[in-house]
Amino acid sequence: MRFAGWVTSIGLALSILGAQAAAADQCPSASSPIATDRPSVTDSSLVVPERSLQSENGVNFSEHNGGHAFDGSNSELRWGVAPCLELLVDLPDYVAAVDGPLNSGFTDVTPAVKWQISPAPGQFDLSAMAGAGLPTGAKAIAGPGVQPYVQFPWSYDLGGGWGVSGMLTNFLEPANPANKLTTQTTFVLQRAVTAKAFVFVEYVGDYNVHAGPSYLLNYGAGYQLTPTQQIDFHLGIGLNDNAPAYVVGVGYSFRLDRLF
Repeated sequence: MRFAGWVTSIGLALSILGAQAAAADQCPSASSPIATDRPSVTDSSLVVPERSLQSENGVNFSEHNGGHAFDGSNSELRWGVAPCLELLVDLPDYVAAVDGPLNSGFTDVTPAVKWQISPAPGQFDLSAMAGAGLPTGAKAIAGPGVQPYVQFPWSYDLGGGWGVSGMLTNFLEPANPANKLTTQTTFVLQRAVTAKAFVFVEYVGDYNVHAGPSYLLNYGAGYQLTPTQQIDFHLGIGLNDNAPAYVVGVGYSFRLDRLF
């Protein structure tokens, strides 16, 4: 059971490799509205359009283990390099301890690649991601060594403005003998309030090999200022002692099309 989550991901990856990728004209284009990996923990099941550059940014304030911390700018850059394919990178995020027994420092820079595979584009969408946190940040914040991960975000349109989505992720920490594997599962229920606004509720579960699990409920909303700009808000509430007591954040994302 120790590596059950990792085996599950490998099996899913093999199934994906045997499936047919979404046709180029079924993946997002410059005429598609912006789809972001925030404010939920669950990433978008859609890639950035080809020749588009998307920037997603935000700040958080949180309480964990009796201490408070501020972190930002939570920046992610996503570049559509081909139909149904993007390169992305999570830039270093600075965590500043305000009080309590928390550490301060930068997180790692984390490059990745994302491939959209959609059996029923627009109704059921699925992507496969692979990346690695590079040891550029503070060990007390990011942990030691290179930290690879595999990730599978999906979404399903229920109709009437309702949708569900989720994500399975396995994080590896080969240089950390205390915790070499963490499996994360998420599930989201989302509702389009208007053509430009949405609200959601999300469950996030983290399951470590040695440490106990962490459970979080995340609530939030987003609003499209334009088809290529979005502002968002979220509030996460921990359900057990291993999770943050709360995480509150705001963000702004934008996309530039037909570049390069």
